[in-house]
Amino acid sequence: MSRHIPLIGRTSVSDAEAGPYAITTGPDGALWFTLVHAGEIARLAPDGRLDRHRLDSASCGPSIITPGPDGALWFTRSQDHRIGRVTVAGEVSSFPVPTPGCGPFGITAGPDGALWFTQMHTDRIGRVDTDGRMTEFPLPVSGSFPSAITTGPDGALWFTLNRANAIGRIDTDGEVTIHPLPTERAAPVGITHGPDGALWFVEIGAGRIGRVDTDGRVTEFPLPDPSCRPHAITADPTTGLCWFTEWGAGRVGSITSDGHVEEYDLPVPSSEPHGLTVGPDGALHIALEIGEIIRLEPR
Repeated sequence: MSRHIPLIGRTSVSDAEAGPYAITTGPDGALWFTLVHAGEIARLAPDGRLDRHRLDSASCGPSIITPGPDGALWFTRSQDHRIGRVTVAGEVSSFPVPTPGCGPFGITAGPDGALWFTQMHTDRIGRVDTDGRMTEFPLPVSGSFPSAITTGPDGALWFTLNRANAIGRIDTDGEVTIHPLPTERAAPVGITHGPDGALWFVEIGAGRIGRVDTDGRVTEFPLPDPSCRPHAITADPTTGLCWFTEWGAGRVGSITSDGHVEEYDLPVPSSEPHGLTVGPDGALHIALEIGEIIRLEPR
């Protein structure tokens, strides 16, 4: 049975069509998020001020955003196949990915001082340094639809293969290992480095939360509602929990390192929650595609 979680803040993005999608905490202590349908990057300051930065194409599809090693925010542009960068002052630039039509989606800061990203349409993992120089690494599976990516505790990059039903690992030299999932049509999407030193991911197709250790051992935890469509996941090192969104059910959930799940109804019906992050204030911030950022107080 799901419960309610205290709502302590709510910010409208003005137009629901803008589509708040992914969200992260920036180096300036503000929240930065993508407006996937508006072609903008937004910044929400701790005092509630909202700034929106237009990109050079309204249809570029800014998707996932992450802090970079250079003090800027880096993000994928899935529709025009570029990697974007925005400084905390709002100066925007972008770099084309060499492979046409690649569809970059997930992005994370790597242990080598570069940004690593997935290419949904071309079965590749990309690397871009802070000067914009690109390297691409082909994967040994076709039609795999690589999605989210994160840095693991072993100094490698771990990513989900949505259509290949697997979790991938690539080291900074480009060596790839594939770990198949035991559940058919699991369709993994979001992935994060968990507080317990493993990688935690969501299975949007099977309604499960998965865990893979750095040796490739996979454990799966069924959610009460298999049709809830879990989407994104983030770790809270302070509490030892991983938090995830249930896009199809309008809920947010938490899972402990031993697999205990709690679910919470969001205060906005049919809110379509996507990205989430634990902010510097310890609160949980969630991007709702209906056009809001909400702030919740975890219990």
